[in-house]
Amino acid sequence: MFNSSSAAKRERQNEKRRMRNRETKSAVRTAVKKFQAAVTASDKTLAKEKLDLAIKLIDTAGSKGVLHRNNVSRKKSRLYAVYNKMN
Repeated sequence: MFNSSSAAKRERQNEKRRMRNRETKSAVRTAVKKFQAAVTASDKTLAKEKLDLAIKLIDTAGSKGVLHRNNVSRKKSRLYAVYNKMN
C-alpha cells in the first residue's frame, strides 16, 4: 500500500490527528448548539453558563490549532453578540 515505512507512519499520525481534531470540533459545535437552545428558551442564567463553556472550548480549539485564530475570534464575537442582544 505505502511505498515506504515513513509514509505509513505519516498516515498513522495523520489519522490520529484527524480524529483528535474532529472530536474537538464536534465538542465546539455541540456547546454552541446548547448555548443557542438556552437563548431560544430565554433562560439567562443557563445561557451564561453555556456561553462560558462554549467560549472555553473555542479558545482551546484555537490554541491547539484546530481552528484558525480569526475563526475563533469570529465565533466568539457572534456568540457574545447573541448573548448581549438577549440582555
